[in-house]
Amino acid sequence: MQIVLPAASGQFDTYTLKGDPIGGAPAGATFNRIAYSAAHVVADPHRSGELNQPAALDWPRTIEYRRYLIGQGLGIAEAMDTAQRGMGLSWEIALELVQRTMAETRDMPHALIASGCGTDHLPAHAATSCDDVIRAYAMQLDAIQRTGSRVILMASRALARVARHRDDYLRVYREVLAMCEQPVILHWLGDMFDPELKGYWGSDDLDKAADACLAVIAENAQKIDGIKISLLDDAREIAFRRRLPEGVKMYTGDDFNYPSLIKGDEAGFSHALLGIFDAIAPAASQALAALASGDIGRYERVLEPTVALSRHIFRAPTQYYKTGVVFLAYLNGFQPHFFMPGGHHGARPPLYLADVFRLADAANLLRDPELAVHRMRLVMQTFGL
Repeated sequence: MQIVLPAASGQFDTYTLKGDPIGGAPAGATFNRIAYSAAHVVADPHRSGELNQPAALDWPRTIEYRRYLIGQGLGIAEAMDTAQRGMGLSWEIALELVQRTMAETRDMPHALIASGCGTDHLPAHAATSCDDVIRAYAMQLDAIQRTGSRVILMASRALARVARHRDDYLRVYREVLAMCEQPVILHWLGDMFDPELKGYWGSDDLDKAADACLAVIAENAQKIDGIKISLLDDAREIAFRRRLPEGVKMYTGDDFNYPSLIKGDEAGFSHALLGIFDAIAPAASQALAALASGDIGRYERVLEPTVALSRHIFRAPTQYYKTGVVFLAYLNGFQPHFFMPGGHHGARPPLYLADVFRLADAANLLRDPELAVHRMRLVMQTFGL
């Protein structure tokens, strides 16, 4: 099967598909790593308004996709940046998303769901003090805990704006963690994902920032299940992982280096909380099952081909990675359109989308190649290609 696609040269190439569509893990397979997939949302293009208006979601397809991920053995990291939190998804819709996901997966007894708690209903420019940030976290925390979901304590743009030094972070996290009913996952999102988080933990120096973050964890270890680090720097994550207090987990958020970080080394390993697991769920599922069975060779053979795809999807400007994730969901038939809240389907050029197609095929992730080719042609036609 062939398709004509744009190439980096500015010309067109005839691409011949070569992938062998991969299935998920065998039914009943167990993992020896905790693996959350941060899940995207399916927009409703018929009800969506302008850029500054609330997002309209296709709720049945949004929930069905979460059920699909759970069926692959993955947990759901709900209402996170992959769901366009802070980039088209308001707090009000995010809360409804958490409520619906919790309610509509109750018949799946092994479903593992943790939801993002932040301060995004408080515009960063409107925050004037750490007290404002604490109150904002408290409001979202109370609402999420009422749903029964576990909590991921997201980084706060408002805190990055008002904090003057590391002691401000220590105080805010101390007070917010004291309100948590069960241990939570902290989230350190690098500024490549969100430029407004530059200098988080009180310093642009990542070594000093790591020291401050570790101080928060050490002081509140009983309230912390683990931390997700999304800095796209495997050496820094490993060094941080080795300094964690006993019992506090590392959840890798490194969409560039996840195979080696999850596999681990002689001193430990990372669990996973990854946006790319939305796009590569069948491969992640098969690989994690192989890892749990001790078949390291198969783990690497299945997962390594996905890395080139992930690095492409998450290439700079990294905050627009959601476009690649949703595009692949469209190619694979999980949604009938390629439309995103806030117009983010237009955030990447045609060549980027063509390379998503090529790399997904190379990673065996086009589950119905004929459908994927048909949909790829439709999208290219909209660009006059």
